[in-house]
Amino acid sequence: MEVRNCSSMTEFIFLGISNHPKKKVILFTIILFVYLINLLANFGMILLIRMESQLHTPMYFFLSHLSFCDLCYSTAIGPKMLVDVFAKHKSIPFFGCALQFLVFCIFADAECLLLAVMAFDRYKAISNPLLYTANMNSRVCYLLMAGVYLVGLTDALIHTSLTFRLCFCGSNEINHFFCDVPPLLLISCSDTQVNELAIFTIFGFIELSTISGVLVSYCYIILSVLKISSAEGRFKAFSTCTSHLTAVAIFQGTMLFMYFRPSSAYSLDQDKMTSLFYTLVIPMLNPLIYSLRNKDVKDGLEKMKNKIWL
Repeated sequence: MEVRNCSSMTEFIFLGISNHPKKKVILFTIILFVYLINLLANFGMILLIRMESQLHTPMYFFLSHLSFCDLCYSTAIGPKMLVDVFAKHKSIPFFGCALQFLVFCIFADAECLLLAVMAFDRYKAISNPLLYTANMNSRVCYLLMAGVYLVGLTDALIHTSLTFRLCFCGSNEINHFFCDVPPLLLISCSDTQVNELAIFTIFGFIELSTISGVLVSYCYIILSVLKISSAEGRFKAFSTCTSHLTAVAIFQGTMLFMYFRPSSAYSLDQDKMTSLFYTLVIPMLNPLIYSLRNKDVKDGLEKMKNKIWL
């Protein structure tokens, strides 16, 4: 009986963020505004880095991939959210749900790892600037990015296969606005201990290794900066790292809060706002964080603006 019910599940129904009629217009406007800024800022960052030769360095190579990851996982969720705000039947096919989660997981995991790689890049740039270009050559950069995407894909395939092999023999209503593991585990009638163990071990290992990598890199960065004799040099070195530390703190802090709890501690009505923050708001904030405090990006934008207008 359980096998038959499992195989008959063809779609899921999202309950969404809110069904209050008066809130729908406001909600749609906010989501559309955030998503459009997200698209403009991240695509603009990628385009700027590709067009301006002064930004053809390892640091901006990794930053362009950060924008790419933000674009991909927010686009896996944002357009569907906008459609569902006014939809009476907020449905998604079973395999569409699996695909949405797979894309989200690949690029969210990749972003976790990429933030650690960017910290390592800053350490190489500050600790030994004369050898920075040689140490972080194009071959090293491409190998690091290949590793980032490979780990993200592997982890996403594991979680997707574990989640969508479960039986959903009761309600197919997901109390969320996208296909994420916690709300899916709550509506499953299978034993989900293996899934929870996978989250705590595999994703936990990724989080622990990336956070450790960031902390170790910045310990060495601080030691290197303290050796700089001039106060102006120390300030310049620290200022190049503050944007990255801000992005790490926001993204990693939100991920730790969302996924490192037992399923009994999930409060999906409350967690929807947190999910909205890391699926749409953080991808919008990242390019703004890096551009507002970065002289090279500002100069590149000024040059691009002059080229367009002239």
